This record gives sequence, C-alpha cells and structure tokens, in this order.
Amino acid sequence: MSGHPSSHPTLTWSGKGSPRVVVAMSGGVDSSVALALLVRQGYDAVGVMAHFWAEPSCDGTTAPNKCCSPESEAIARQVCQRMGVPFHTIELAEPFRRAVVEPFIADYLRGRTPNPCLNCNRDVKFGLLLDYALAQAADYLATGHYVRIRREGDTFLLLRGVDARKDQSYVLHMLGQRELCHALFPLGELTKEQVRALARELGLASADRPESQEICFVRDNDYRRFLADVAADAIRPGPIYNTAGERIGTHKGLPYYTIGQREGLGIAHTEPLYVIAIRPEDNALVVGTARELGRDTLTASRVSFVAGRPPPLPAPITAKIRYRAKEAPATLTRVEGGRAWVTFAAPLRDITPGQGVVFYDGEVVLGGGIIEA
Repeated sequence: MSGHPSSHPTLTWSGKGSPRVVVAMSGGVDSSVALALLVRQGYDAVGVMAHFWAEPSCDGTTAPNKCCSPESEAIARQVCQRMGVPFHTIELAEPFRRAVVEPFIADYLRGRTPNPCLNCNRDVKFGLLLDYALAQAADYLATGHYVRIRREGDTFLLLRGVDARKDQSYVLHMLGQRELCHALFPLGELTKEQVRALARELGLASADRPESQEICFVRDNDYRRFLADVAADAIRPGPIYNTAGERIGTHKGLPYYTIGQREGLGIAHTEPLYVIAIRPEDNALVVGTARELGRDTLTASRVSFVAGRPPPLPAPITAKIRYRAKEAPATLTRVEGGRAWVTFAAPLRDITPGQGVVFYDGEVVLGGGIIEA
C-alpha cells in the first residue's frame, strides 16, 4: 500500500528524554483524555490527526470524514494546546480509500456484511499511522480505545477493557506482538464515566462531545444509499427462495440485506421470515423461519493470533461474531494457512460472512479473523 510515512511532515519533539508517543486524535473525548493522561505521566507526546477519505457532498463538493471534520480538528488542536503539546495533521485519504472504502463496497457486492473498522485498525491506524509514528522517532502510538495490554515475560497480551459496555477488543483482535510492543491504551482501566469526568476536570473542549457510531466516510450514515450511488449497476433485484427451493418473492438487491434480517422482505407468511443465506452466485436470497435460522459452525479467513501462534488445539474458547454480540462458548478446532474452523456449543442465529469473529480465553484476546462461511 502506498502512503509511506516519510512522505509526511516531520514531527518536532521536546528533547526532554522521556518516552515519545504519537497520540491518534479524533476530537472526541476518548482520544483527548488519552493524550492528557500520557502528558500527566511524563510522556513526550504529540497529537496527530489523520485525514481520511469521505464521500463527496450532494453538490459534489468535498465533505469531511466524520473522524476528522473541521470541527473535530479544531477541538483536537485546542486539547493539544491546553496540554502544551504539538498538534499535526497527516493526509491518509487515498490509502484509507483503498484499504477501507473499496473493500467495504466490494464485500457488500459479494453478498457479505463488512465491518469497516476492522480494516481501518489493521491497515491504517496500526499499519500506516504506526509506521509513521515509528519513522518519526516515536516509541509508541496511543489511541483512545478501551482495551488493555499486559506483558508476561517476552509476550504482550491484549485484554478487554475494564468497562464491559465500552470494551473495544473486538475491533483490535488483529494486533500482534509488533503492534502491541509499540501501543499504549491509557483508557483500558477506566470507565466511560470516569473518562468524561477527567475531561471536565481538565477543562478539555471535548468533555461533553457526543459519541458517534456512524460509518465515518458515508455522509448520511445510509450505507444502502451510498452503495446505490457508487455501484448502481451492480445492485439488481433477484429471487427470494424458501429453504425448499421455491421462489416466494423478489428482493431489491443483495446489499440491502444481512443474515438474520426480518424487515424489508415484503413477503406475507404465517410465521415471521428471516434471511438465512445470501447467494451472490445467482443473486438470490434464501429465507426461512426462526427454527431454520442459525448454525453451530463457521470458517474464518485472515486469521491472526495476538501471540503469533494459535493455542493448543482443539481449544475451548468463547467467541464473538459481531461487535455487539454476546460471547458464546465454542471450540477452535482447526487452524491452517490463515484460516480457522470454529464449532459452537449451540447454534447461533447471526453468523454473517464479512463480520469479524474474535476468540477469547477469559479476559484475554487470543485473536480472530473474518467470517467466510
């Protein structure tokens, strides 16, 4: 991927001899407090905001990515000024488009349901931005994620955040030893309420800024509208079949549906119907009743392990199949060539190709990958 760190402006450090850290800034309360805590702990910190690609506005003009809008940048700059550290911006719009936006579109057109944060964290934040930080003589890259790092001997472990409601280990499951030895997560031991209280105590401009759960590069968070705009020719109506193979309806286009979806099918039936399978090979949906929904196995690709190797197999684990899903007891049965096979103790309704599956051993993140089937 292009976007070599040396193409960006050089950072200026204080020269005070403390460990150097680049703090990824978004203008939100989490990254602001992460920066403040590190400054208070004596780190030689620099705040950096990366500019990412965003969909143009309706009139064709450039629209800001929600993670780096002018308002967000102004707040991040104010926070850095208040904490007495430099603030810089770097351009990663094109690398972000190639690493995050284009795969997002391609996955939906393949009948999958992607989570763009996974590619962003893997390839952009802890790929290009980490490379940039290290090239600028930083020792660490810090973010406002709610996760923890623990070192045991020569191995770095990734642990859930203490605040179960904010734990973000799911979206960082791909981090390995190289990333973790250069990563700092100052918020991992805190709750969201404690973070906001600290921000108010410090007088940070982001203290009461609301959180955003939106897709940062889609201007109105309507990903269906976005896909229809960028790939109209590829989104076509097609047949809806029941599990007996009988055609019972017509769908509007595969990207409008996901596994387990009930709304929007437009089919009258004696029982509620749900999407059971999405078949891009014949542009078809398969639907069925709640009794027919769910399975107890999955296969994942792009599998990685935090320790650099899988646990002894077969391994009893718990696994999450979506960011907001509850963990489920499972067994990691086989790992081979970047792929893994998982069997659950009971069928799950929403195993969805394109989503991440993350493996846990208690509070420790073992690793994970992308659901293929």
